[in-house]
Amino acid sequence: MIHFEQAEFDRRRHAVLASMAREGLDGLLLFDPASHYWLTGYDSFGYCFFQCMVVRADGDLTLLTRAPDLRQARQTSLVRDIRIWVDRADADPVRDLRAVLQDKRLAGGRLGVEWDTHGLTAANGRRLEAGLEGFATLADASLLVRRLRLVKSEAELAFVRRAAELADAALDAAISQVRPGADEGAILARMHDAIFEGDGDYPANPFIIGSGEKALLCRYASGRRRLAARDQLTLEFAGVFRQYHACSMRTLLVGAADDRHRRMFDACRQALLSCEERLVPGRTMGEVYAAHAETFDRLGYGPHRLNACGYSLGAVYAPSWMDWPMFYADNPVEIAPGMVFFLHMILFDDTTGHAMTLGRTSVVGPHGAQPLSRHPLELLVL
Repeated sequence: MIHFEQAEFDRRRHAVLASMAREGLDGLLLFDPASHYWLTGYDSFGYCFFQCMVVRADGDLTLLTRAPDLRQARQTSLVRDIRIWVDRADADPVRDLRAVLQDKRLAGGRLGVEWDTHGLTAANGRRLEAGLEGFATLADASLLVRRLRLVKSEAELAFVRRAAELADAALDAAISQVRPGADEGAILARMHDAIFEGDGDYPANPFIIGSGEKALLCRYASGRRRLAARDQLTLEFAGVFRQYHACSMRTLLVGAADDRHRRMFDACRQALLSCEERLVPGRTMGEVYAAHAETFDRLGYGPHRLNACGYSLGAVYAPSWMDWPMFYADNPVEIAPGMVFFLHMILFDDTTGHAMTLGRTSVVGPHGAQPLSRHPLELLVL
């Protein structure tokens, strides 16, 4: 159940240890499930409870988790030192973590902590600070593993490309269902069918599906409707393979397209291609965002665009498939080969009720963006 070769994990571990050495860290407290998976293969949603992976500067690994994840860790990870904190009325997992750190001779050391993650709630973070006060020096290491995960290996890119194939299959399934009177629930079900039947995984957040006025939403909202004879349907979804995500976004039109929808699509297409032209090694994410803003503003859609136009993708966990970092104004992160990004062009016009979106995932190659979807950038009218 471990999806990479030992040599791949060895490279990752050496990269983490080198980063720890540069930061002067004696140990690392990992709470992000993406870090756990990337470093050891550990694959679980047990992070909804207190769960910590301890990495010592010599490479020693320990996982502190609950009993339900003991066998999960044994079957899906390289970690052999698995400690269990016990559920009970007076449970204090930080006290158990402190005992682990004492046992690993990390008392008095400088410990990096992944503070910025869904895997560490604010309440548990406060307990962690209080429980380790005077025991060790804590430093923010939220980006240490994230930065290393940003550039994908060839083995990872193979999973990303398979995820993109599944995303295309999901779009094919949606197209086959969209027609006047079609049930949104059936469309969504067929999309998931295509992914699961292709050996894919659950996405890290719900697919976005909305028609009519809900086509102007870029979050999932519960409730279903049937498509009208003339309608608009916004879909944002991801193919997922071995937890690696490849996303896509389209607004499909039902029955016919009016002139405003067509103009909005043309603007989205121009903006996407302009962004992809700047998705080259050496440029910054802020420069890519500027292409998005400049194109929409020049075409008169400034009031209807968003303040971000995409983000990195990788192997991530609920509640969001958005990985670090994001495309927004002046973001200084430099683009490099092997990075994977989802660029989405989104226009929502509240005055007329029109929606239009267009997005796809690309790998950054040596000379620029390599879009992964086989679907052409054409307006879909069904």
